[in-house]
Amino acid sequence: MEQVRDAGVSLFRIVIGLLFACHGAVKLFGFLGGPRGGTPAVFEWPGWWAGLIELTAGSLVLLGLATRAAAFLAAGEMAYAYFMVHQPKGLFPIINGGELAALFCWSFLILVFIGSGPWSLDTVVAHLRHRFKVKVPQGP
Repeated sequence: MEQVRDAGVSLFRIVIGLLFACHGAVKLFGFLGGPRGGTPAVFEWPGWWAGLIELTAGSLVLLGLATRAAAFLAAGEMAYAYFMVHQPKGLFPIINGGELAALFCWSFLILVFIGSGPWSLDTVVAHLRHRFKVKVPQGP
């Protein structure tokens, strides 16, 4: 049963990371029709930065590399999006159109706590460190 759970965690991470990376690519490059009103100008707040975070963090989560940190950043971005864009339009996500932001936020928050699962580059790096007994430098 543990193998099924581990596979489920990895598949969940892969799908969430892929969807989030696609969300960022749409925002930045206009793939699949792009956002309404066109793509944001480089460095434009908040659209361009949001797209950059979504593409980068989504790709890292998809690969399972620095998963917890990337998921934390992505969860924060989605919380910001929910409270700054959606919540002023109404209290509940179904009313304010914030379902996607809320789902992404909580999905990434789960990954912060459970990690990347066995099918990840994080796991590969951990195995290589253990195999070659690489010592990570500690602070003073």
